[in-house]
Amino acid sequence: MQLREKDAAAKEILRLARELRRILPAPVKLIVNDRAELAIAAGADGVHVGQDDLPAESARNIIGHNRLLGLSTHNPEQIKDADRTSADYIAIGPVFATTSKANPDAIIGLEGVRMARSLTSKPLVAIGGITLDNCHEVITAGADAVAVIGDLLTDPRKRTADFLLKMR
Repeated sequence: MQLREKDAAAKEILRLARELRRILPAPVKLIVNDRAELAIAAGADGVHVGQDDLPAESARNIIGHNRLLGLSTHNPEQIKDADRTSADYIAIGPVFATTSKANPDAIIGLEGVRMARSLTSKPLVAIGGITLDNCHEVITAGADAVAVIGDLLTDPRKRTADFLLKMR
């Protein structure tokens, strides 16, 4: 589970991360978006950074090698660059149209997922417009996992269960 809170103050992000860490069952990994220092303070399992955030290796220096590091990418050059970092996984997208970002990058489609898979052996997380109806296609195209926001919002508990059943 990734805590992606772009507009809150550091104190609020830390509060939310600590609460999530407290209530999430042990096998669920908690990843904090953008804020390596808050990931450590909250006892999170890792941090995820984007192209305009702290560079991957700087984030790695903060979180160490015992926490996960994820890195967002949107095109072949970024994937190649990410593959040369110590990132544990690479996110690629948006695969489909998304409403969770104000200014999303260009849609890459399933062909973009296939291309990303050909450029790295690191775990690949597809993001952007992923739904219960299209998640299997994304995995078939080469993603190891999917990141979902919008399709979970109407009924998070039920929809998450539906995804877990479909993704088995």
